[in-house]
Amino acid sequence: MALRNAVLAALLEGESSGYDLAKGFDASVANFWMATPQQLYKELERMAADGLIETRVVQQERRPNKRLHAITPAGRAALREFVAEPAKPTAIRDEMMVKVQGMDVEDAPAVRATVADKLAWSQAKLERYERLRARLLDERSEQAYLAEAERVGPYLTLLRGIAFEQENIRWAEFVLSVIDRRIAAHV
Repeated sequence: MALRNAVLAALLEGESSGYDLAKGFDASVANFWMATPQQLYKELERMAADGLIETRVVQQERRPNKRLHAITPAGRAALREFVAEPAKPTAIRDEMMVKVQGMDVEDAPAVRATVADKLAWSQAKLERYERLRARLLDERSEQAYLAEAERVGPYLTLLRGIAFEQENIRWAEFVLSVIDRRIAAHV
């Protein structure tokens, strides 16, 4: 999947600046697609050149001018084409998993620290996702939201991100308990 498809999907929510898109990626789209702000800005330039988005400049006092981006009919068509294609299987490439795989007794403290960092990161991310979920629901039940919301895709992908981080937390806690027992047995 190209970054442009994730950007087009994000722009379905409405016109947005590159800065707001980057923030939005970090808060929501990051549960399934990672991009640096630099990658995002380069892609916005390419998408504008390809006619997938249009950009307008908003004059601001005491601040740099703001560039707002909106999806064009060509962008919607490109996104529809992408949505219609079969999805490719997900491939996991996780450096931490290689460290866990290659760990021996001497490496256990270093790997433990890596897994503990991942646990803390996943817990913080889960908290952000839960806050976003509460904002999306806006005191409605999930069933009401899914029946009433104009677009449910962002909520459904958020649920996947929540489940992903919950599983990361469960796995990391288990791994830490195993490593702790193994370290204690070799002291």
